[in-house]
Amino acid sequence: MTTRSAIARPIVAIGGGGFGSVGEPRHEPSALDAFILDLARGRAGRERPRICYIGTATGDDDRAIGRFHAAFDHRAEATHLGLFDRRVVDIDAFLLDQDAVYVGGGNTVSLLAVWRAHGVDAALRRAHEAGVVLAGRSAGSICWFESGTTDSWGPLLGPVHGGLSLVAGSHSPHYDGEAERRPAYHRLIAAGILPDGLAADDGAALVFDGPRLVEVVSERDGALAYRVALVEGAVTETPLPVRRLPRPEPA
Repeated sequence: MTTRSAIARPIVAIGGGGFGSVGEPRHEPSALDAFILDLARGRAGRERPRICYIGTATGDDDRAIGRFHAAFDHRAEATHLGLFDRRVVDIDAFLLDQDAVYVGGGNTVSLLAVWRAHGVDAALRRAHEAGVVLAGRSAGSICWFESGTTDSWGPLLGPVHGGLSLVAGSHSPHYDGEAERRPAYHRLIAAGILPDGLAADDGAALVFDGPRLVEVVSERDGALAYRVALVEGAVTETPLPVRRLPRPEPA
């Protein structure tokens, strides 16, 4: 079982889910959200850790920000970093003051470009070195890798490069949630456009200590993760062991 004391530089890359999304429209508590908060509490040494949402991938959409605060305000000191109407002067200091950072999904290409313009990419690397828990889903999981699969360019899935490279290789989220994700990932790896990597189903999360994969956790039965690699000219999938997280108590 992963504990905060066992991980110095946590990254939680979620294939899809979290944010109180389990059982929609009932909005049951998300075990992945609870897992991230437990890691943050270990760093903070207090019951209400500081957690910051970054919603750049949806243009700081107010609805997504509202869903984040609805999921976390009662359990943590929750805030968000907006870049389209920026109010934070010193982003480095702001992120280093957090116990966890949660990056939302959306357009991965736009996210990376805007981050670089504002220096968020460098600030996140420094936060990572300081042991701040880094987490995110979809675009917010791809961003920690070198590259991945994305619909940022339009309805057809393609490659995105230039991630933060805190984790080596490529990544595909929504592996079971979108019919084209698996074949597109296989095709891009087979063509040498993407390097070997890791895929995660909706509801599953890859947990790292720095670049090292520690475990896979899930918030629903059947949510899996895989190593996907080109071996002797053929793309292979290797399922990874998964730990099913307990259902969190209602707030």
